[in-house]
Amino acid sequence: MKYRHPIQVLAERVKQHPDKDFLHQPINRQWHVTSWQQAFEKAQKIATGLNALGLQKGDRVAILSKNCAEWFIADYAIMMAGMVSVPIYYTANQKTIAQVVENSGAKAVFVGKLDEFAPAEGALGDEIQKVAFPYPTIACQHQWNDWLDNNDPLSDIHEPKPEETMTLVYTSGSTGIPKGVVISYLNYSSVCETHIQSFEIANNDRALSYLPLAHITERGVIQGPGMYAGASIYFVESLDTFLEDLKHCQPTLFISVPRLWTKFQTGVFEKLPPKKLEKLLKIPLIGRLLAKKIRQGIGIDSARIYGSGSAPISKSTLEWYQTIGVDIAEGWGMTEVTGLACSNFPFNPERIGTIGLPCACVEMKLSPEGEILIRGDAVFEGYYQNQSATDESFQDGWFKTGDKGEILANGSYQIIGRMKEEFKTSKGKYVAPAPIESMLAANPAIEQICVMGAGRKQPVAVAVLAAHLLGADKDQIRKSLRKTLEKVNADLESHQKLDCLIVADEAWSVENDFLTPTLKIRRSMLEKKYNKVVQDTINELVFWENDVTASEST
Repeated sequence: MKYRHPIQVLAERVKQHPDKDFLHQPINRQWHVTSWQQAFEKAQKIATGLNALGLQKGDRVAILSKNCAEWFIADYAIMMAGMVSVPIYYTANQKTIAQVVENSGAKAVFVGKLDEFAPAEGALGDEIQKVAFPYPTIACQHQWNDWLDNNDPLSDIHEPKPEETMTLVYTSGSTGIPKGVVISYLNYSSVCETHIQSFEIANNDRALSYLPLAHITERGVIQGPGMYAGASIYFVESLDTFLEDLKHCQPTLFISVPRLWTKFQTGVFEKLPPKKLEKLLKIPLIGRLLAKKIRQGIGIDSARIYGSGSAPISKSTLEWYQTIGVDIAEGWGMTEVTGLACSNFPFNPERIGTIGLPCACVEMKLSPEGEILIRGDAVFEGYYQNQSATDESFQDGWFKTGDKGEILANGSYQIIGRMKEEFKTSKGKYVAPAPIESMLAANPAIEQICVMGAGRKQPVAVAVLAAHLLGADKDQIRKSLRKTLEKVNADLESHQKLDCLIVADEAWSVENDFLTPTLKIRRSMLEKKYNKVVQDTINELVFWENDVTASEST
């Protein structure tokens, strides 16, 4: 199938509706709107600036910034100039930034909104050309607004071939040094064209771009399809203004990650206890009004499509959202498959707890060992300058995803863990943590969960409580967690049964290195941290991490 490349589509949109609002950027609580024509012309001027630096077609140009209108425009400019974008997570530390720049060979970098300047300042020396977005950021040799004021629009816009490299997307590095995934125009265009058709996205749709653009999901589900469909894109000014900006956007398409869906749920429970809420929602008229009020309070009442991806979400969470009229379609994908490749959309309640069916741009199957294999237009061809890793990742033309799955009777795929996440207990039995974690997550008191136990007689679970329970009665929480643990153990085989559940002292975050930038847990880091606590477990089914610390000090 022949696909349109992004700049071709952007030019078509400009011809169709040049003055239509496209990018909505809040700055100091004022909304600044960029039309389609303005976005195209700004990208042309920025592309001229890149050429003026002496860069050539095929050179790599990095983008290090939070999501903003300039991120989109810089991406288009890099394409127009025939160069290759290299997104970097704005939360990346100095070492990671330096690794990505060195491995990619990036000769220039756009730097924008950041929470901390030190990592970027330490990693980006004078040898790389730095262009500052028009926000407070690190010192740069070039300024975005100067280029817009002084450059003529690029007239000789690059026309890429499908097999050309569009972007190098570096994996988040949950298990080691990030690898550069080579994404071609064919890969990107195929998912954009596929998703606007399957989601039926139109030019009256609205989406909020807030998940990191350095992650392929945001580019492959929001940025790309949104642009291809002619939708309006909104951004967030800061974490503190997130809900206000979300309510301003009133998205018709809203995609999130499990941790944020859980946080929204926790926010509801802070105002109304779960049991009382459950009773009220069952009352016909009151229930409908209450559900609408909750959706409005979050800012997602206008959405017609809800999605969750990047990490597993518990079935119980999806079922709870159904009670307030939010049908979340769980999706699955990877950087190597250009984002979303399988989803429960159109939403089917019978497929809750699964990742649904493969998207039209790929084929999927299971290996004899149960590993999900995938091929198609959306699947990358290899890792940048890493042929050995590329060779290890393919089998007879199929990409080995590393995810273990099963196919249900209705044709849906279900993820049951990572092939390498299974650990062996001292009994020589293998345990897959993901299904057990999903079962434990049914308790709304649990916000984050990790099952571990390599070399132990029995596995254990470590949990982070929901924020609203900080300072709550420990006895009540312990009673609730014990009840959940006993229920879960009753459904597990003998070698899977959990010895205990440990309540962690602190939440796991990107900042303390226990979560990847896409909010997946870093199992190796957690196992390293809690190994001693696990070994020193006290004779309780449920206890707090600081209980062990306190007992050691006495």
